[in-house]
Amino acid sequence: MQQSSFWHQLNKPIVGLSPMDGVTDHPFRVITKKYGDPDVIFTEFVSVEGLCHSAAVMLDHFIYDESQRPVVAQIFGKTPEFFRQAAILVSQLGFDGIDINMGCPARTVTNHGSGAGLIQTPELAQQIVRAVQKGVQDYQSGQTVADCPDFSPEIRSIVELRNKRLPQQYYNCQRNVPVSIKTRLGYSDSIITEWLEVLLQTNPELITVHGRTLKQGYGGQANWEDIGQAANIAKKYATASGKKRTLIFGNGDVQSRAQAEILANKHNLDGVLIGRASFGNPLVFQANAEKDQPKLARIALKHAQVFEKTFAHRSNFNFLPMRKHLGWYIRSLPKAKEIRLELVKTNSAAEVEKVLTQYQLI
Repeated sequence: MQQSSFWHQLNKPIVGLSPMDGVTDHPFRVITKKYGDPDVIFTEFVSVEGLCHSAAVMLDHFIYDESQRPVVAQIFGKTPEFFRQAAILVSQLGFDGIDINMGCPARTVTNHGSGAGLIQTPELAQQIVRAVQKGVQDYQSGQTVADCPDFSPEIRSIVELRNKRLPQQYYNCQRNVPVSIKTRLGYSDSIITEWLEVLLQTNPELITVHGRTLKQGYGGQANWEDIGQAANIAKKYATASGKKRTLIFGNGDVQSRAQAEILANKHNLDGVLIGRASFGNPLVFQANAEKDQPKLARIALKHAQVFEKTFAHRSNFNFLPMRKHLGWYIRSLPKAKEIRLELVKTNSAAEVEKVLTQYQLI
């Protein structure tokens, strides 16, 4: 008998780190887990089309270490067969779960029919979920990236090498790799009842609902009443169909673990994901956490060091992506503007340390 998924082994309500493009890379996740300890962590999203068109650099988004578990890989795209192969790849890399992005509002994603664009193509959305579930089943039946025709030899080699380094329990292809979905209330208007029922027909383990439509982007306020409605819909669907209930998470405008737990209890949710409130503040996941600015400065330096260690091997290594994080860490400090002007010029962790020392922050 197959073991239950890790989602059912976590204490409810679950409070996790939301997947965020350009933010939740390996260094960010290392720091967030070490200093905030969220219950679950998601990677940045990765294009299945990119993976199947030989973009090996995208595997950098799937770098993680054992400290981050449970860690879920998020993927996006619009080609079911590529999703199936990506599911095999993600399973072979040892991730605890696979999440399908049906919520990204970026035009570069939605204009191609991916992300939240899938809300307008419900049949394709269902095909994609089932393709990912099929990919997990194929992996459990013994298929690996070597059996996936659209992966390049380089991608196969990298995945196989990482697989060999996994702990014994994650090397086992028979383990459960649950499939989840992250989505929005609708495209232009909230259609949560119709849309959720479409997704529930595919029996995903979890659906996370961001309380905005695609059209809203990140503007306005997240609608938690509609998120709560999603929880009721999932419960009723399970009762009517006789199937296992899909877990429902909420996401949007959550500023602390305490608030996340209040919202989860109020709306009968299984969990909540925190996104932008974690920028420059991994302490947001701690119970009753208050910002400790000297501590945040020290965390900023550690983050810079992990970033450098992770990516410095690249021939085109650039410290630039780290600078936005540094700005977030010090944004509420006295002289924040002055300090930020110095930090945005840094090109190494050593230079970051020099600036922070100069301002007596470490």
